Amino acid sequence: MNHTIFFSQNFLLAFALTNKVCGFISRTVPICFYLRVYTGKIKIQQLQEWRKVLIREVCDSNKKVFYEGKQSWEDIPKHELDHLIVDDNHGIIYCFVPKVACTNLKRIMFVLRMGKPYQDPMSIPGNMVHPTSKLTYLSDLPKLKHYTKFLFVRNPFVRLISAFRDKFQSRNELYYNRIGRDILRLYGKHQNPPLTVDEAFASGILPSFHNFIQYLLDPETRKNSPFDYHWRQMYHLCHPCRIQYDFIGHQENLQEEAEQLLRILRLEDDIKFPPSYENITTVDFVLDWFQTLTLEERRNLYKLYKLDFKLFGYPEPHELLDG
Repeated sequence: MNHTIFFSQNFLLAFALTNKVCGFISRTVPICFYLRVYTGKIKIQQLQEWRKVLIREVCDSNKKVFYEGKQSWEDIPKHELDHLIVDDNHGIIYCFVPKVACTNLKRIMFVLRMGKPYQDPMSIPGNMVHPTSKLTYLSDLPKLKHYTKFLFVRNPFVRLISAFRDKFQSRNELYYNRIGRDILRLYGKHQNPPLTVDEAFASGILPSFHNFIQYLLDPETRKNSPFDYHWRQMYHLCHPCRIQYDFIGHQENLQEEAEQLLRILRLEDDIKFPPSYENITTVDFVLDWFQTLTLEERRNLYKLYKLDFKLFGYPEPHELLDG
C-alpha cells in the first residue's frame, strides 16, 4: 500500500482520534464529532501507525532541517540525549518532554527501576523524579536499536501556555530570577523589576504572556543557547527523525493512551497510570491566551513551532493565523 495515499485519505480521522477534546478540525466541525462516530472502529494500533507514517513523511520532506547530512541515531551527540530515560531491566526508553505529563510518566519509570513489588506511582513525590533524581539516562547508544522507545507530545501552543503558567504565574524563584526579571526589563518596560518573586507578586509586576512570547520571538534569546527545555521544540528534545519510536502518545488522550502503553509493555497488571485531570484544551481556551498577541506575532510563533505541529499531527491553527 502506498503510505502517502493511505495517510492523506485518513489524516482527518487519525487527527480526530489523536486530539480528543482539543479543538476543531475546521472552523465549524468539532473534533469530538469524529470521535463519536469513529472511536469504536479504529484501534490505537492503527492510530500509532498513522502517527509513525506522518513523522516519516515530515522528516523526509525536511531533510536539511532534521538530518544535516546525518540520518542515523548513531550520529546524535550524547549531550543531546539527556531527555532519554532508560530502564535496563524492562528494556524501555522514555523521552520526556516537559509540560507533557512528564512527572507521572517519570514516576512510572522510577517505580520500574526500583523493581517488584512495584510501588503506587502516586506514592513517589514529584521532586524525586525530576533532574536531580537518580533516574538512569541514556549513555549507551546501541540500546536505541533494541529497546522499546516511547514519548508523549502535546499541542505546541498549549504546551507554551502550560509552561508560562507554571514558571511565571506561580512563585517560582528560580525562573523569576533567571528569566522573569529580564523579560520584565526587556519587554515589560520595567527598568528596575522587583528583586524577588515575592516582591513581584506583592506589587503585581509580573511577566505577561505577551512579554513571554516577545522573549521567545526575539532572535537574541536563541543567539547564545537553545530555549529552556520547558519550551524547547519537542523534536529538538526527542529527535523523532533519527530515533524510531515504538509508541507516540498524545496528552490530549492521555489516560487511554498511557494505559495502552502499559498493555504494550505488558505491565498493565502491575502498574496503574495515575489518574489525569480532564484536558481543558479548547479553541476558545487558546484564543483567550493569544488575544493580546498581534497577528504578526502569532504567525512568527507558529513558524518557530511549525515542525512540532507537523510532525505530531496537530493542524495549523487557522483561527489564530488568518487575518
